[in-house]
Amino acid sequence: MAKYIIHTDGGSRGNPGHSGIGIVIEKKLPNSELELIEEHDEYIGITTNNQAEYQAILWALKRAAELGLKVVDCYLDSQLIVRQLNGEYKVKNSDLKLIYKEILEILPNFDSISFQDVRREFNTRADELANIAMDKVLDL
Repeated sequence: MAKYIIHTDGGSRGNPGHSGIGIVIEKKLPNSELELIEEHDEYIGITTNNQAEYQAILWALKRAAELGLKVVDCYLDSQLIVRQLNGEYKVKNSDLKLIYKEILEILPNFDSISFQDVRREFNTRADELANIAMDKVLDL
């Protein structure tokens, strides 16, 4: 069964401030190379950084479910969000709880899913896309 890699990032210029999300979805090939399936950037309005991080992974999981992806490894540069998604930390913020619950409803679509935190330098394209999205506010 094919394995897919998802990189997400959410950012906020100010906290709260103008926010954007960046997503990269790739298929892991038998030779361990990655084939780009899709990239996405989106300006999401005024949110906190954590809300943007959650919105990014929510968007990515919804899209992965739409595409019928079943085995997915997700990489985020937010250790807090990863630990919450893995059940190590509780989600206390009421705004984040709403997004978290929506994510939990999507998870049964996958046969296997993992959430791992990575340093920003291993999440560069998703970070670039989130910044492209935040730059869009300048064009509004």
